[in-house]
Amino acid sequence: MTFDRKELTNEQLISIYKKIVLPRLIEEKMLILIRQGKVSKWFSGIGQEAIAVGITAALDQDEYILPMHRNLGVFTGRDIPLHRLFSQWQGKANGFTKGRDRSFHFGTQEYKIIGMISHLGPQLGVADGIALANTLKKNNKITTVFTGEGATSEGDFHEALNIAAVWDLPVLFVIENNGYGLSTPTNEQYRCENLADKGKGYGMESHIVDGNNILEVFTLISELKASMIERPRPILLEFKTFRMRGHEEASGTKYVPQELMDLWAVKDPVANYKDFLLQNGILTEAEDAEIKAKIKQEIDTNWALANAEPEIEASFDEELNDVYQPYVAEIVEPSGATENIRFIDAISQGLRQSMQRYDNSVIMGQDIAEYGGAFKITDGFVAEFGKERVRNTPICESAVVSAAMGLSINGYKAIMEMQFADFVSTGFNPIVNLLAKSHYRWLEKADVVVRMPCGGGTQAGPFHSQTNEAWFTKTPGLKVVYPAFPYDAKGLLNESINDPNPVLFFEHKLLYRSVYQEVPTEYYTLPLGKAALLKEGEQITIIAFGATVHWALETLDKNPQLSADVIDLRTLQPLDTETIFASVKKTGKAIIVQEDSLFGGIASDLSALIMENCFEYLDAPVKRVASLDSPIPFTKALEDQYLPKGRFEKELLDLMAY
Repeated sequence: MTFDRKELTNEQLISIYKKIVLPRLIEEKMLILIRQGKVSKWFSGIGQEAIAVGITAALDQDEYILPMHRNLGVFTGRDIPLHRLFSQWQGKANGFTKGRDRSFHFGTQEYKIIGMISHLGPQLGVADGIALANTLKKNNKITTVFTGEGATSEGDFHEALNIAAVWDLPVLFVIENNGYGLSTPTNEQYRCENLADKGKGYGMESHIVDGNNILEVFTLISELKASMIERPRPILLEFKTFRMRGHEEASGTKYVPQELMDLWAVKDPVANYKDFLLQNGILTEAEDAEIKAKIKQEIDTNWALANAEPEIEASFDEELNDVYQPYVAEIVEPSGATENIRFIDAISQGLRQSMQRYDNSVIMGQDIAEYGGAFKITDGFVAEFGKERVRNTPICESAVVSAAMGLSINGYKAIMEMQFADFVSTGFNPIVNLLAKSHYRWLEKADVVVRMPCGGGTQAGPFHSQTNEAWFTKTPGLKVVYPAFPYDAKGLLNESINDPNPVLFFEHKLLYRSVYQEVPTEYYTLPLGKAALLKEGEQITIIAFGATVHWALETLDKNPQLSADVIDLRTLQPLDTETIFASVKKTGKAIIVQEDSLFGGIASDLSALIMENCFEYLDAPVKRVASLDSPIPFTKALEDQYLPKGRFEKELLDLMAY
């Protein structure tokens, strides 16, 4: 192995040596502790430390790094106190996740490190969002994100590279090619000769690097960083390396041929760099022994501190309170003139006024810029806010959701338009695993609103008509809003954008141009988690949301003899159970109507909640009315049969007669 010191001083070379020795000595300590049963799980980076250490040393302390689970050198390179790292690995309170996640599955704004989730690929899109925020800030900072050769097969990898290339984002995409995805060798994972070649398909500069040569890593990253500041762009780096331990310790390395282990053993990045320093008189054996003794003492001292820390005590309140970012709404009351506008106009007006209110807001989606979106909601936004803040995206929902998370991490409010709510399935993973879990895992907010044009009645068929709110109402950490009227839509959208937590905002397409209402022209907000009591009666409680609210009101108009409370939920998570229970206790009967298919829908949970909390007040079983348990069809006759609108009146009258 040849080392080129370039212009580095002896002091710099020794400093780099200390940085690479530290994670190696920590790992050696951990391997002993694992055998003693004092550490539960360990993902070893022995053999590939030069990559994490060299990259981190070349970056500024305030530049974000998104490492993987064997990049200990990133964390030590950012000088995180070792006792905090050790506490994290032991699941103690002084770690970064309050015992809720293990190893390196965490982030820390203090040290500008954003940890991965086990799904691997989404963090590449997060890096795009962080880099986009840096671009908007014009702060000359780059973002570095790690992945392994295995995750390059994930769709998120390709989506993230494509977005970064199209938007000229200053991201270093780092592939640590260590030969195996757990036990699967590279020849069973991809057919291209080098993973760096994949950059060509995206018009992206790429390099192949000796991942075991610490000086090559450090000097290349230093040069590329300077170049990316001068000419912002993404760069793909493939680091050839090898891990000398198993994917994690329990898996071992029996699947690796011994000759391969022997080949890479002589390429040890720590031993070879030490030999270089010794041979060039930069380091002596005595100095090396002194360095290692001091580091080992530091490790032992910090391990003792972590051991002395008490085990976490479980608390219901703390666990539940950390699911969402604490937020107290400051409601802006509506005032001034009103105008009679459509549902779609209210959405557009709310978006525009929120973007005027927040200079740090960005909206992303397919065709939302000059075209104005599939439903023309953002028509004219480019002229007012510019293409930096109103961004057309490629067709890649997963990476765009992840990028929205990255924007939030780096100080922006992100709004994403799903062209249709049906398409959220291709962005499902980052919504339920990144947005929903980030605050609970490491107290990082996800200031993201995902707009969801949804619903049937327009003969759009199985892929453009779903109302899939139940996918998200059962996911802790998400808020779900579903208005039925223009006035509510504007106020709730504004408040959703105010809220630092992730919000799925459902907009029923059939209501866009069919429902009008007097709406204040000025900015105002409405609280999330508060239902609207639209009608008051004594005989029955009707619970609805979205288009079903209008079906319920139409049915009551046809049956003036009925005296009913009509509750428009407006927000499905958080849910206004107080209003629901008070009404049911008064009327003694409840019917819930939803557009989603019956089984597993939110009506099922509402029914259970009413039965559990209002049983002694009920004069009849709680009734659910919903669409058929089938995909939604295209032809009008079939769609009319599918939707519950035609069945609701009979079910209501039958329940009244019970």
